[in-house]
Amino acid sequence: MFENLTSKLQAVFDRLASRGKLTEQDVDTALREVRLALLEADVNYKVAKRFIARVRERSIGAEVMRSLTPAQQVVKIVHEELIRTLGEPSRLDLSGPPPHVIMLVGLQGSGKTTTAAKLAHTLQQSGRRPLLVAADTYRPAAITQLEVLGQQLEIPVHSEGARVAPPKICARALKRARQSGYDVVILDTAGRLQIDQRMMTELEQIKQQTKPGEVLLVADAMTGQDAVRVASGFHEQVGLSGLILTKVDGDARGGAAISMREVTGVPIKYLGMGEKTDALELYHPDRLSSRILGMGDMLSLIERAEASMDQEQAEAMGRRLIKGEFDLEDFLSQLREVRKMGPLSQLLEMVPGVSRVSDELGPEVTDIQMKRVEAIISSMTVEERRQPQIINASRKRRIARGSGTAVQEVNQLLSQFRQMRRLVKQLGGMGKRGRRKMQGLPSLLGGLGR
Repeated sequence: MFENLTSKLQAVFDRLASRGKLTEQDVDTALREVRLALLEADVNYKVAKRFIARVRERSIGAEVMRSLTPAQQVVKIVHEELIRTLGEPSRLDLSGPPPHVIMLVGLQGSGKTTTAAKLAHTLQQSGRRPLLVAADTYRPAAITQLEVLGQQLEIPVHSEGARVAPPKICARALKRARQSGYDVVILDTAGRLQIDQRMMTELEQIKQQTKPGEVLLVADAMTGQDAVRVASGFHEQVGLSGLILTKVDGDARGGAAISMREVTGVPIKYLGMGEKTDALELYHPDRLSSRILGMGDMLSLIERAEASMDQEQAEAMGRRLIKGEFDLEDFLSQLREVRKMGPLSQLLEMVPGVSRVSDELGPEVTDIQMKRVEAIISSMTVEERRQPQIINASRKRRIARGSGTAVQEVNQLLSQFRQMRRLVKQLGGMGKRGRRKMQGLPSLLGGLGR
């Protein structure tokens, strides 16, 4: 989402780094470019103005001008002020006696229904017993959609059709939750194409009858500047306790994430990173700031790996690596494990420095190439995967035909696999220190397919 903003900010910082000592004029020139980059990324102009003013005040101070590396100090200040703008991390308030009511509001098309299912799944994973409530009676497809998602996740859905008033549906759902022992009730309320008084009156009635502990606005990150106006409108009318930004994995300019927290004073709690029901991430402003500035986000990458991968399997694979028993069948298994973590392009954004050299890495690290590598290995027999050395010219031609690739690509994959095994053998020769480094690494080695 922040790709364009990140590249522009990095260009500004590179120019600053080329100067040994910064003058006030250098700082002003750089900050004009930063301000322009923020505005082009759809950051609210008032937010951009306040942000630049804070950065300038600190950047022309003694901490920068007397520093041996003034450009690094400016980057540090921008990073800290960006975290300040993005706000403090905030979590759901589930204190007090259950059932806890979470009310989701937002415009039509913002991803409210899908987000309700994602949130229920997240809470279920943490040991909660959620109940989903289909309170969007104006869009019949929303009721069906929520019922289907609930069935997939094995989470109950309370629905009464399209003829019952939403406030009554929500009140009855809360009563059912109390009787059946559900500790979290998630209300999927109706959306409109734009804010209107009828919708707001209905939301106020639902809020009055259910007394929600959380009122979360589900906002589409791709709506740009308009998302800030929408958030302000809902906050004034209903009173928000938090925000969930959806479609963060899309090609939005990212300004909404930077603006909404400061304009509304309401914290962002979750980021929707895709369509799958597990694609909901806790909001970490420090990590988001690092990604915007091209510094990566290794903590999120590690958390995603831990959630997606079987620890015992990873350790067993590490032992096979050490013993030199790692074959193409293991390689394929690890490739699929990495793909469970999400698109490779997203994962690479989390690795510090990779965003700067992604163009140089070429197609071998793209999602398309991962699929091609998987197709090549899948076209091999079990014997060929376990003993790659038996793959001769005629076998390579058959594998290339079966995978829809060229013989050169098969050769390249086999060559890269041999190089990886040699590297592992060298690390294994380093003793305990080398073996510790290799434990759990097959995922990375296999995933890049390089």
